[in-house]
Amino acid sequence: MAATTKFDLKMGAATREAFGKALVELGRKNKDVVVCDADLSKSTMVHWFAKEFPERFVSCGIAEANMVAIGAGLASGGKIPFVASFSVFVLNKGFEQLRVTAAYPPGINLKVVGTHSGISIGEDGPSQMSIEDLALATALPGFTVISPCDEVSMTAFVHLAAEHFGPVFLRAGRPKVPVVYNAGQKFEIGKAIELVQGKDVTLIAHGLMVAESIRAAEILDGEGISARVVDMPTIKPLDLEAIRDAATRTGAIVVSEEHLVDGGLGVKVAQAVGRMHPCVMEFVGIENTYAESGTPAQLLEKYGLTAANIASAARRALKRKG
Repeated sequence: MAATTKFDLKMGAATREAFGKALVELGRKNKDVVVCDADLSKSTMVHWFAKEFPERFVSCGIAEANMVAIGAGLASGGKIPFVASFSVFVLNKGFEQLRVTAAYPPGINLKVVGTHSGISIGEDGPSQMSIEDLALATALPGFTVISPCDEVSMTAFVHLAAEHFGPVFLRAGRPKVPVVYNAGQKFEIGKAIELVQGKDVTLIAHGLMVAESIRAAEILDGEGISARVVDMPTIKPLDLEAIRDAATRTGAIVVSEEHLVDGGLGVKVAQAVGRMHPCVMEFVGIENTYAESGTPAQLLEKYGLTAANIASAARRALKRKG
């Protein structure tokens, strides 16, 4: 058991803020850590690193593709580079360079951080929203892909990403999010964490949808439905044993994510379930569309990324389960 079973979720920092602070901690510990920026340092929060370690900070201008290639070059020279931008820019604009300079060559120890992921960036609109970043990142051979849900897990995964040898994509968000984990929680790349026990249905999520899944479990609990909640922070490699356990123990799975349903975590969980232990599944995510501009709350409501939507998906799964 981890985090909370009492559903006492208090608002904490944005995961992008936690990333920026953890990066400074990392820089103090390891002189090989360097940062590349695409003229968004105050948004991605790497400006704190730049202030403390200006000699290890490379400003690449508004040129994510070049930034990725520079980062890969620094990695080839033995450094541990973190390249940071909005997810939509570093993945979409930098994809060819990610493929050719980081994924294809062996042993490129590049860390790619995408902030402002999903639609919860709000009023900035669809050109700034990254809803296909996980599909792109997981398509890159050799990449590890991580989507933490709160400030505690993000801090831990920044350090774990630096310790891990090989290319990593780390997903962060813009808005403040509830604190799910207690300080001192242990994390491991490739391992899911059970947050709430349950026997009827398993709610699997990553990012800000983890807190929504916990709230959905509370809604369902009031209806006499026992929902298990599992945080799946590592999108690649998946925790296959956790997925097998969910399928066998509850026989119904709902995967929720702030990402296109096509190509996201849900697809990968379904592949694993199909191979290991087929069961009823439902998916909560963005359905084949780009979002509009609006407040984060308005957008999450309009595109069905709320606890109520997760609870409804769980009811559908249980109805099909019989």
